[in-house]
Amino acid sequence: MEFGQPERYGRSQEAFARACEVIPSGVNSTARARFSGWEPYPLFVREGRGSRLTDVDGNTYIDYLLGLGPMVFGHRPEAITRAVIDHIERVGTMFALPTEEEITLAGKIIAAVPSVEQVHLSNTGTEAVLYAVRLARAFTGRRLIVRFEGMYHGFSDGVYWSKHPSLAEAGPEDRPRAVPQGPGLPQGAGDDLLILQWNDEAALRAAFERDGERIAAVLTEPVMCNTGCILPEPGYLEAMRELTRAAGALLIFDEVITGFRVALGGAQSVLGIRPDLSVFAKGLGGGFPVAALGGRRDVLELVADGTVSMAGTYSGNGIAVAAATAALDLMAAPGAFDRLGTVSRRLQDGLQGLLDEAGLPARVVGIGPLFQVWFTREPIRNYRDAARHADMAAFRVWWEEMLGRGVLFHPGPLENLFVSFAHTEEDVDLTLSAAAEAIQALRVRT
Repeated sequence: MEFGQPERYGRSQEAFARACEVIPSGVNSTARARFSGWEPYPLFVREGRGSRLTDVDGNTYIDYLLGLGPMVFGHRPEAITRAVIDHIERVGTMFALPTEEEITLAGKIIAAVPSVEQVHLSNTGTEAVLYAVRLARAFTGRRLIVRFEGMYHGFSDGVYWSKHPSLAEAGPEDRPRAVPQGPGLPQGAGDDLLILQWNDEAALRAAFERDGERIAAVLTEPVMCNTGCILPEPGYLEAMRELTRAAGALLIFDEVITGFRVALGGAQSVLGIRPDLSVFAKGLGGGFPVAALGGRRDVLELVADGTVSMAGTYSGNGIAVAAATAALDLMAAPGAFDRLGTVSRRLQDGLQGLLDEAGLPARVVGIGPLFQVWFTREPIRNYRDAARHADMAAFRVWWEEMLGRGVLFHPGPLENLFVSFAHTEEDVDLTLSAAAEAIQALRVRT
């Protein structure tokens, strides 16, 4: 059931050809590009509602792509849409002056996330990470940032390194090399990064023994979500917290993907770790662009007097604030995340059961409503494990077979599947029924 047949996807094919004439690569983010797995062209969307997405050819899918994560409540959630419309009609969109609604939203974020004492809003995860790193360097007076191979923290020059480097360029296992994402990045920016393997506690301890006095911060996802889904091994994040605290460095959690998705308090509340700074985006706005940097008051005080500048004309704009406030109210409803967790577990357990029954070497790995299916005989602990052991060809067949049966997720195995509050038990039933057929086709095609 190979993707790309003109008889089924002809309008997407034609739209992509037109897009390439006016938009470089035909899309406005690399995650939608052909070289990110959308071969021979991406689907073009007509509309989305709830857990369903319909493309311009009229094909409707149960959507587990969910905009790469932001659509926590599915598409066009009524309460959030209405909150935004009401705010625009009653108040406006932005003023370059503060509003009282910003205070309300900040209070809700602080109440939801135990490690957060103060909050500064921004527009994207990239911006918020940039500010977090800047604050860490200003607060500690140090330059070196520890980050992990296979993670993505936005596209700013200072951190857009070693996302998914070729292993030929990446250097030795115990001392990875900082590899720029591509040409155009200033080479000197990599000199301030210390690249490590995820889930390697010995390497982390060695780095602090060697360079602890130079390390300003460790920047990490609490769960690795930009190389599929890789969970932290027991004790790993605890060691990270211990080492940063002892060295006077900050621990920064990038919860752009996990925040307000795996739990109201983010992955840090599930895993029991309190970072010094946290970055949120995606799920925070329920489908609208908004981000936030929160954390210790003594660190954020550097912003209070202008020592560290955190600017942004659109930061805290009314549309973003109204959307995020409504989203947090929905998330805080009693039992909301319990119901989401029940649906998600049933889907993940069902998929693993079908794969096991078919005798396929595959592992469903996830946390709450976020997971990935790894086609591998080996455990995936870090990026290099994924690069060496994940069967990319099998995943492509899996994706094509599921898409052909009306189930959508990203074609790349280094992305994730997301479950929303809009997904139902019926959606799970239909997905598992499609998966049973797709798995049989997978056995034939591989």
